[in-house]
Amino acid sequence: MSGRLKLRRGTVVSAGPLEVELGGERRRAWADEALLGEMREGDEVVVNVAALDLDLGSGGFDIVHVNLTRGLEGGGEGDVHVMKLNYTPLQHPVEPVERPVARFETDARRPKGTTGRGEGPPALVLPLHGHLAPAAWAAAQGRPGLRVGYVQTAGGALPGSLSRDVRQLRGSGLLAGHITVAPAYGGELEALSVVGALDAAARDLGWEAILVGPGPGIIGSDTAYGHGGMAALDSAHAALSLNLPTLISPRLSSSDTRDRHRGLSHHTRTVLDLLLAPVDLPIPKGASEVAAALEPFGHRAQQVPVDLAGYSAAGLPTATMGRPLEDDPLFFSAPLAAGRLLAERVAGRGDPPQTLNIEP
Repeated sequence: MSGRLKLRRGTVVSAGPLEVELGGERRRAWADEALLGEMREGDEVVVNVAALDLDLGSGGFDIVHVNLTRGLEGGGEGDVHVMKLNYTPLQHPVEPVERPVARFETDARRPKGTTGRGEGPPALVLPLHGHLAPAAWAAAQGRPGLRVGYVQTAGGALPGSLSRDVRQLRGSGLLAGHITVAPAYGGELEALSVVGALDAAARDLGWEAILVGPGPGIIGSDTAYGHGGMAALDSAHAALSLNLPTLISPRLSSSDTRDRHRGLSHHTRTVLDLLLAPVDLPIPKGASEVAAALEPFGHRAQQVPVDLAGYSAAGLPTATMGRPLEDDPLFFSAPLAAGRLLAERVAGRGDPPQTLNIEP
């Protein structure tokens, strides 16, 4: 049975990094200032303490629910009336990026296709947020100047402003844009559905390739279908429905402490088993055990060379769940392979790609 919100009153004792004092204890906290406004020392706040009390690895901090000192004035007025997080205490209006009905009726419709090798910018489906930076970097190495954008879905953290990876990738020019799809919110652009976000990215934003996957801190429950990895199934089907070339970056690990995530993760196995059409599956060159594990699913596995040393030196994130790249090279090799194949798929629609030595 679902529990009630675990809310407590506290006082901000540090604005950067944000810390809140609760009952004499100084605790780490995070506030979505785009929704709640500025946090200053001395502010009285209400925080949700559930994650820190449970000692969650990816959500180990309190979340500010409201700033009682300066957060009750409300936002600016406007005529936007489409809600995100609707019927929750955090509902707020957004301007959807999806094309209007009038344009939908007049635009040429995409041909139907279920091969995963359609037209338009290719979409690379990511199983978790840790694949975003390696995939974006590898895509840029395969095709310098590539305009690749990120569509953030459900399955992990919902606030778009929470991701340090997105900020770093946008700042370095490795991402051309950031759309958050309901229930995720707070990106540069807002969409209400994955298919709507992909359609806008393909038609209106000038993106040459799309990365689509959850925000930080994927949801887990040790169940077959009750985890954030299932968002990849919806994202792949959305891309296939628009006849976009569709790739999935498999979740791999050489050293995860959990058996179900070593080698080919059960998250990816489940998605591949449930997919209604074939997709491209990039895997690191030489990963013969992974290739063998993928054979029963009937998708198009392709071995791709990866540059672990180059990525390691790029100044981008090189740890997952506390494991550095050198302890789990297979985890990072998967999105590096996927990003390279994504660049090849873009190049296949126009100029010749750099030689990637891709094997079937």
